[in-house]
Amino acid sequence: MQRVVIVGSGCAGLTAAIYTARANLEPLVLVGADQGGQLSLTTDVENYPGFPDGVMGPEVMENFEQQAKRFGARLEYETVVEAELKAGGPQRLTFDSGREIEAEALIIATGARPRWLGLESEEKLKNKGVSACATCDGALYRDVPVAVVGGGDTAIEEALFLTRFAAKVSVIHRRDQLRASKILQDRALNNEKIDMCWDSVVDEILDLEKDEVTGVVLRNVKTGQKRTLDCSAVFVAIGHTPNTEAFKGQVDLDESGYVLMPQAERSFTSVDGVFVAGDCADHIYRQAVTAAGMGCRAAIDCERWLAARE
Repeated sequence: MQRVVIVGSGCAGLTAAIYTARANLEPLVLVGADQGGQLSLTTDVENYPGFPDGVMGPEVMENFEQQAKRFGARLEYETVVEAELKAGGPQRLTFDSGREIEAEALIIATGARPRWLGLESEEKLKNKGVSACATCDGALYRDVPVAVVGGGDTAIEEALFLTRFAAKVSVIHRRDQLRASKILQDRALNNEKIDMCWDSVVDEILDLEKDEVTGVVLRNVKTGQKRTLDCSAVFVAIGHTPNTEAFKGQVDLDESGYVLMPQAERSFTSVDGVFVAGDCADHIYRQAVTAAGMGCRAAIDCERWLAARE
C-alpha cells in the first residue's frame, strides 16, 4: 500500500511529486512510456518562466525529476494498463508487467498526445520545423511562410496566433469549409496573412535531405492533383488524445477522453481520493506552465484530503 501514487512524469506529475514529497507523503511516481511528457520531446523552450535565454525541453524535465527526488519522491519505470478505482480507496493499479499496487490517494497526470498525420517525413522532421504547438514554437518562425494543418477551432486559433510572427500562414484543410466556430472563421478569412488551401491533404513534408522543413506536397482530394507549397514550418493541429485509456469506466471522462473535474478550480475527480492534473484534463491551454500549476493544485488537494482522514 502506497500513500500517494502519481501516474505520469511530465510537468504536472513531477510538480505534484515535488509538493507531495515536501509534505512528507513519500509519493511514488509511475513514469510511464513517455518519460518527461511532451516537454521532453521539445528542443527550444522559450516561454517557460525563469529561463530568459530559453532552455532545452529535456533539460527542464531532468531538473523537475532531480528536484522531486531531492525531497524524497520515488520513480518507477512502470506503465499503468488497468485501474480499479473506488471512493475513499484503496486505488488499485495494474502495470503492463502484470504487477499490481494499491494507493490511499491517486493523482492522474498522464498527459495527452498530439494526433499526427502519420507520415514518415513528419516523424523525421519533428522539432526541425514540424510542431504540434504554435504557442510553443511560433515565435521561432518570424517573417517566413508557415503552414497549419486542420480546420477546427484549434487550427484556426493557431493560424491567427502565427500571423503575429510569420510572413504568411497557409491553412491546409481536407474539406471546402472550416469546422471552426463562426467568429474564428470570420477572423481567419478576413486576415490578409492567412491563405486557405481547401480540399487538400499533406502527402509529404519537405525536405529530408536538408533535415529541415522547406515545404509540403499537397494533394487535392477531389482532383488528385499535387502541388508543392513553400513553407518553413508545419503546425499540425488536428487534435489531441488524452492518455486515459487505463481509467476508462473507472473515473468520469468526457466524450473525448479527458478526465472531468466536477468542481471548478479544484483537482477532484468523480472518485473520492483520486485527483487529476495536466493535459489529461486540460484541452484548452495545454502548456507546460499550466500543467505545472495543475500539479501543484492536485498535490495540495491530495495532501489535505489525506490529512482529513487521519
